[in-house]
Amino acid sequence: MIDALAVFDIGKTNIKLSLVDAQGHELAVRRRANEVVQGGFYPHHDVDAIEAWLLSTLSELAQQAYISAIVPVTHGATAALVDEHGLVLPIADYEQSFRTSSPSPEYEALRPAFDHTFSPSLGLGLNLGRQLYWLQQTYPETFGRAHRLLMYPQYWAWRLCGVAAAEVTSLGCHTDLWQPSDGTYSSIVASCGWTQLMPSLHPAWAELGCLHPHLVRQTGLPSDCRILCGIHDSNASLLRYLDRSDNGPRVVLSTGTWLIAAALDGGLDCLREQSDMLANVNARGEAVACMRFMGGREFAELAGSTPHVCNEADLQALVDSQSMALPCFSGCGGPFAGRQGHISGSVPETAAGRYALATLYCVLMTEYCLEHLQASGPVVVEGSFTANPYFAPLLAATSGGREVFCSEDGSGTTMGGWILRHWREHPHGAALPAPKAVAPLRLRGWESYRQAWRHAVTPLLRNEDIPFF
Repeated sequence: MIDALAVFDIGKTNIKLSLVDAQGHELAVRRRANEVVQGGFYPHHDVDAIEAWLLSTLSELAQQAYISAIVPVTHGATAALVDEHGLVLPIADYEQSFRTSSPSPEYEALRPAFDHTFSPSLGLGLNLGRQLYWLQQTYPETFGRAHRLLMYPQYWAWRLCGVAAAEVTSLGCHTDLWQPSDGTYSSIVASCGWTQLMPSLHPAWAELGCLHPHLVRQTGLPSDCRILCGIHDSNASLLRYLDRSDNGPRVVLSTGTWLIAAALDGGLDCLREQSDMLANVNARGEAVACMRFMGGREFAELAGSTPHVCNEADLQALVDSQSMALPCFSGCGGPFAGRQGHISGSVPETAAGRYALATLYCVLMTEYCLEHLQASGPVVVEGSFTANPYFAPLLAATSGGREVFCSEDGSGTTMGGWILRHWREHPHGAALPAPKAVAPLRLRGWESYRQAWRHAVTPLLRNEDIPFF
């Protein structure tokens, strides 16, 4: 039976389990929606249902291959408080308010300065520290029973093998908890008494242990199935580009619910907290300048519940009529957070027209992020937007001669998981196919459309004190 890796990928919108062979080929993929439970203490992730689906799906896939390892890959801004038995509180969904009315010091007074953590002050629960502070103030006795604080990938590794670990990509993902320049926890961890909750640090590719014996019996997986520490999802997409010495991509667009532009060679001086610019931390512990917006969520809002792929004529019609979407269309994050999005000009009446409008919007928002990141070098599109036939070509026509590439595997997170499993042989994905260069799509009047969109959004940025929501 063929040897394979299982990549357990929890995105904010969807969950995926992929079976990948030793050469990086996907053998099988299973998906389900990632639904949030609205009842109980507060909106939270349904980890019991996720775990039941994971184990059932592993049992099915174990009939197809010898699954020798599992690597968890998850979205950020999410963590678990556990004791020796399991969760002491539900794992909170970050898309809710975490403001406390207690008389204790306000969170903003406790969080470190931006130039220490490079975590912007965000609304809802996008700063993980804000979530933890709220939980501690709201449920002090229950919070006090926790033995460990686990980032979301490491929670799943712990559930599978029983070893508690910490890892820098999730710790450094706009949490307020990590100081990248020193490679240490920030001051808020000690100030709030969380230091003793933190497990020892391990690299994302570390093998923490073998699958629990009772899970071996339940799933039929081999007893020597290894559980890797795991990684934050957009950082999984970066792995294959970290050490490219050729003329390949140096700016990575990780696309899914969020579109995150990461400048691998960029400095941190360009980062502006008010614009939701930040430094994520890559698997080697290095700060990476990033800017993002909720690209997948906003695309879905604009394209509608039953998206229909457009054609070039649909795009051209919107450019000709100067119909454009102006930010923003999500509840949180991005440089225009807190603004109510609207459509300027005629509203497309067809599903294809709405898909075209969503595509134009996401291309222009991406260009905006790249410009403000001062990101140089070729760009590669990873993740769900690789399935859009016009996103990368339009971006190539927008980027002033910058080369744009498109990953052919369609899932940077899955291939990132494969790289972690084969870190010693192929530490940066050298064995994987190189992404393909994209030819620009040049629409008539595109330049004037771009300038009109930029002119329309400029007034939205005049008040720099607008909070993030």
